[in-house]
Amino acid sequence: MKNTFFGAFCLSLAASIWGGMYVVSKYVLDFVPPFTLVWLRYAIAFVVLFGILKFHQYKTKTRISIRKQDWLLLGWIGFIGYFVSISLQFIGTKLSDAHTGALITSATPAFIVLFAKFVLNESVTLRKVIALLLATIGVVIVIGFDNSGGQSFWGNMMLVGAALTWALLSVYVKVASARFSTLMITTYAIWFALLFTTPVMLWELHEQPVSFPNIIVVFGILYLGIISTAGAFFLWNKGMEMMDAGIGSLFFFFQPLVGTVFGFLFLHEQITASFYLGGLLIIIGVFIAVMSPIHQHQSKEGENHARTSL
Repeated sequence: MKNTFFGAFCLSLAASIWGGMYVVSKYVLDFVPPFTLVWLRYAIAFVVLFGILKFHQYKTKTRISIRKQDWLLLGWIGFIGYFVSISLQFIGTKLSDAHTGALITSATPAFIVLFAKFVLNESVTLRKVIALLLATIGVVIVIGFDNSGGQSFWGNMMLVGAALTWALLSVYVKVASARFSTLMITTYAIWFALLFTTPVMLWELHEQPVSFPNIIVVFGILYLGIISTAGAFFLWNKGMEMMDAGIGSLFFFFQPLVGTVFGFLFLHEQITASFYLGGLLIIIGVFIAVMSPIHQHQSKEGENHARTSL
């Protein structure tokens, strides 16, 4: 119970930080292009995490050997989650708006249920199928049926891709946590993401200028690197390590809650009726998806208790 409570705290705090991150990144992206900002986030986060990791290894006198297949797993996590997903998230946020970005990517928990079937061999029940359908319909409503190819539409499509790839990341973090600590997984996955982002960042710098008109932009970049990357990535991975993937994913909904409130308060973004309707369907869908494992878990606990009593 203690681990579950601490895991829930880690996941809630991480998702809340990301909700606020959409507002900060929306402002900073007006002066720093997407891939350059992602690169700066990872450069700062890696320096912070690598220093903490080495200090921890020195203090505890422990070193874990990393095999070839382990490097491939950490590289995959860094590529699909921290490179592809975060890049899509930043581009989508730049083309769309903060509260829509926070909401669409919050469909991630429903996608986790799907990927967990193929990667972790978790069962797919009728409840989970219904949850996926409801969440998908909700995302479609939020995106809308604008066929004009407008900027906001393509931004929303990028955000859907970010949700899918982050769900895949969360499942593979669960696989990696069987062998490595959360700190090691996060540190080396960000290192790989930094390598993948570098060539794209260099190309982007030739196409788009970077400007630092005020100290707020600098503080925004530091916040994104230290708090929403090094801190929140660690907290999310730690929480997913300590809790069932389906149950833990429920806490992702702190993200759209915080993102919507901050977007309304600080960016004066308008919230439409389709946002509320789509958001409600996503919430219902994910709630159904994550509640199913809880009931099964309680049932198993009851069976074990009965056997013990006998």
